[in-house]
Amino acid sequence: MNRTRTILISGASRGIGLAVAKRLHARGHRLSLGVRSPDAMKTVFGTRGSNETLMIHPYEATDPGAAQAWVTSSVEHFGGLDAVVHCAGIFSRVGVGFASGEEREIAHTLEVNLMGPWWLSRAAWPHLVAGGDGRLIVLVSMSGKRIKGNLAAYGASKFALLGLCQAMRNEGWDAGIRVTALCPSWVNTEMAAGVKTLTPDAMTQPESLAATVAHLLDLPPAAVPFDYAVSCQLES
Repeated sequence: MNRTRTILISGASRGIGLAVAKRLHARGHRLSLGVRSPDAMKTVFGTRGSNETLMIHPYEATDPGAAQAWVTSSVEHFGGLDAVVHCAGIFSRVGVGFASGEEREIAHTLEVNLMGPWWLSRAAWPHLVAGGDGRLIVLVSMSGKRIKGNLAAYGASKFALLGLCQAMRNEGWDAGIRVTALCPSWVNTEMAAGVKTLTPDAMTQPESLAATVAHLLDLPPAAVPFDYAVSCQLES
């Protein structure tokens, strides 16, 4: 079921988000990219401003007002909204026995990884409902399904995000909204630069996840998976 959609992509300035934006742009979708530094993105897609297929808008995941402003501007520009791909997120190595002062990093991790997608989905929700075939694809991580090592802050934020995805799936089902929690393990991005157990080539590549997102958007409502795990390692 190939159709052209109007899609918001957060975290589109690098890594997985940038790969997704490039893939979907090449497939002819109308994109609104939410990034911290719009000017730095304009040369990537060969445009210095918005046009009929591409819009680059300032977005800060920790600001609820920024989410609403981005959605409002996108709907005004394109006339509607069909999908949101949540790629914005941060990594944290804070463990269970966090040091004094690290509670601020825990709160920030939860704010970006959980509340950011929640605020943006909330702002986009009426428009997804209006379209009757809305899609939400959320980059959750395998750390939202299991935790290896002692990444307590990051894992807690991703477990909570997976729970939010389930709630959005339940609430949006009758309105035609389909939600997919995309759960990769290590991906060859800056976030995985410190990993010593795998070479970059052995990790999942951002372009592979971008192809997965494009495929998910093409599926009919009755075939959209909720929990889509992608792992470069054998999971026990």
